[in-house]
Amino acid sequence: MQDTPISRPASFCDACAIRNRAICADLDDREIGLLNGIGRRRDLAAGEQLMWEGDEAVLVANVIEGVLKLSSHSADGKEQILGLVYPSDFLGRPFGQTTPYGVEAITDAHICVFERSDFDRFAREHPRLEHKLLERTLGELDRTRRWMVLLGRMNAEQKVASFLLEMADRLGLRTAGGPMRFTLPLSRQQIADVLGLTIETVSRQLTRLRNEGAIELPSRREVVLRDPADLEARAG
Repeated sequence: MQDTPISRPASFCDACAIRNRAICADLDDREIGLLNGIGRRRDLAAGEQLMWEGDEAVLVANVIEGVLKLSSHSADGKEQILGLVYPSDFLGRPFGQTTPYGVEAITDAHICVFERSDFDRFAREHPRLEHKLLERTLGELDRTRRWMVLLGRMNAEQKVASFLLEMADRLGLRTAGGPMRFTLPLSRQQIADVLGLTIETVSRQLTRLRNEGAIELPSRREVVLRDPADLEARAG
């Protein structure tokens, strides 16, 4: 399969929607201009693979729009979803030789992509970016550890409620106040895989939350969090 064509607008950093939240947020205008010179914009269709587990680490990227999944495969070929990445998240392994996980778009996505060797060189020459990279990495490590501990202690209702709240957070919706509507980027089977549940359990919990007024389910993929406070109480 041919890769989606990559383009570089003349000055795409100037209009970047996630610039203030991305890994390049602390760079000055001169540094942004230099980074702009080595970056490319790329569109991904839902289902398109960006990186393959175990391959040479050729690219790194910032997510501008869309949601992508990180996954690994067991010896028998079963996929394990390791996490999701959202707008302003950073993808790839700077200073590494191989890619530790596969990366696939689960919605249509727009990313800013860099050749890893170019990005590594730029990071070494610009300590503020290197510091931001370390800060972001440690933050993601803390998030992952916290999520693992919580999932290990939660029952099914707590897991599903926590997942919905986490998704609203990562999509930037929980600051808006009131009911929050979004489209689930994962199928119910994928949600079950992430949470360590069966698809039947996920469906039962969503139905229960709907029947008890915490959420609405306008369609199979659409969710409205009607009562976030109730969901937080359920999540524990």
